[in-house]
Amino acid sequence: MCAIARTVLIPFLAVVAAAMLFAPERAVSIDERRLSFYHTHTDARLDVAYARGGEYLDEGLKEVSGFLADFRTDDRRAMDPELLDFLYDLREAVGSRGTYEVISAYRSPQTNEMLRQQSSSSGVATQSQHMVGKAIDVRLQGVALDKLRDTAIAMQRGGVGYYPDSNFIHLDTARVRRW
Repeated sequence: MCAIARTVLIPFLAVVAAAMLFAPERAVSIDERRLSFYHTHTDARLDVAYARGGEYLDEGLKEVSGFLADFRTDDRRAMDPELLDFLYDLREAVGSRGTYEVISAYRSPQTNEMLRQQSSSSGVATQSQHMVGKAIDVRLQGVALDKLRDTAIAMQRGGVGYYPDSNFIHLDTARVRRW
């Protein structure tokens, strides 16, 4: 090891090790994936780690699925972890640490049909990805909606819908498409 590495690296590693030893509850894992949500219909909030060390965390995934349940019926479905990765990577790509404001996530078939019947121009699909836990309608605090949309489209990770009049984008993990 060269002299510069010894004088810089060793003290740095000692500080990191001491911080983890004396304040483990404050130690933040570099490889932790964490998301923050605010549900616009229920006013509920969630800040959760859903993955660490390249592995999904069962408890975190359960919390997310409960939080993103159909708020009209309280029906639940496991949310696709790839959707969470899409949200995490999108937030990173736009340089934000903000909270996602959730308009809609999981929808029971009954809720989906009710929304579809409300308006022929609603854009609610008969076989919506919301019904299988692979879609979410969101905006990200502090990020312009068009920037969020453009970045999501460039990522080529699934469907991206743009609803500027309602102030949200739709994201899903089905085939790549946009509207």
